[in-house]
This record gives sequence, structure tokens and C-alpha cells, in this order.
Amino acid sequence: MLSRRPRRRSPSPENPEPRTAQGATKNIMTNNITAIIFDYGNVLIEWNPRLVYRRYFPNDEDGMEKFLNEVNFMEWNAQQDKGRSFKDGVADHSQKFPQYAHLFQAYHDHWVDSIGEAYWGTVEIMKQLKQVGYALYGLSNWSAETFPYARAKYNFFDLLDDMVISGAVGYVKPEPEIYQIMLDKIGRPAQECLFIDDSLPNIQQANTMGFDTIHFTSSEQLKDELIQRGLL
Repeated sequence: MLSRRPRRRSPSPENPEPRTAQGATKNIMTNNITAIIFDYGNVLIEWNPRLVYRRYFPNDEDGMEKFLNEVNFMEWNAQQDKGRSFKDGVADHSQKFPQYAHLFQAYHDHWVDSIGEAYWGTVEIMKQLKQVGYALYGLSNWSAETFPYARAKYNFFDLLDDMVISGAVGYVKPEPEIYQIMLDKIGRPAQECLFIDDSLPNIQQANTMGFDTIHFTSSEQLKDELIQRGLL
């Protein structure tokens, strides 16, 4: 819970209003945002199962993509994000696709390799928002079984006031229940919350519930949009 309202910067010669590409002054959006919610995968940290599987498909990107599509890897992985254990997930898909059983087990065994570098530009933005006075939260589709490894690797999670991990609550974005769990934890209405995510379906669901949203494409784009809103 915020102890104070975030500072609002007023335009001045040293701190002018942002300008559009054409040079015209862009009015800062009036807002009541007090809490900012970050997705994790590919917003704060690179996540890509291909970082695991390239060793099993050397010089065969097409073969790797064919495998990922054939087994509907993203849907399979989403069940772990929703709370299913990797042991059960590997067993289930190994029955459906016995020819790929070793590849499902490989992802479980080498999951940590699917995590790439942090998005340090986004981390710097988080630090700036924290300094301004905003409450920061995390809302991520992530297995409760594997998230502790990422949590231990990066101390920037300490910037967050609290978080909701899908695998711990049994719902995944864009299911509305997980957004409500986040709101209950924050203790503020959706209209006071800005939600940042790289997934368009997740953004669309948040919009329907009244959140302000930014569809993340890069740290630079995120910073520009925050400036336009008068949040930085």
C-alpha cells in the first residue's frame, strides 16, 4: 500500500512537456495511477524454450519449430504455469508423443537454460518508478516449481512490493480471476493500476477490467509511453 501519492512532474524549461515526432507539444495524460504491474517473461527477463532445444536440433531451426508446433509446446507449458507439476506434465505428453519423451524431460532437466538475460532497460525504469513513489507489483504466468530459480538469480525482484505467480494461485493470464487476485492484493481499483505485458490477449483482458495498459515491445518504447502519461 502506498504511503504517499507519487510525485507529478510539472513542465518547466528544464523539464518540458514531451513532444510528438512532428514537434508539436503533447499534453501529459491526466491519470490517477498509483500502482504499476509488470509481467516478467520477455518484459523483465528473456524466456525462450529454444534456448534449451537448440542443442537438440543443431543447425536445424526448422526441425525445432516443427517439433514445438507439433506438440503444442506453449499450451503444454501453460499447464505447468497453471500449477501442474513438471513430473506430471512430462508423463502426460510423453504418453501422447512417445517419440519426443526425451525432449520433454530435457526441458524439465534444463529449464534454467530457457532463461536468458534480464531486460536491464526495464529494470532501470522500475528503479525510476520506485524512486518517484509508485507501488510496483509483478503478475506472471510462471510455474511455482521453477520461479524460485529466477527469483534467486535476480535481485531486482526486491523492487516489487508484492507479486502473483500463476502456478501458485491456479489461474493464468488472460483468465480474469488472476487479475482479480492481483487487485485484491494491491487493494486498489483497476482504474488506479497500470498493467505492462508483452502478450496482446493479456493486455486486452486487462483493458476489459478497467486497467490502464501498455503493450510492451521494448524498454525504450515502455519509457516513451510512461513519459507520455506523465509517470516518469
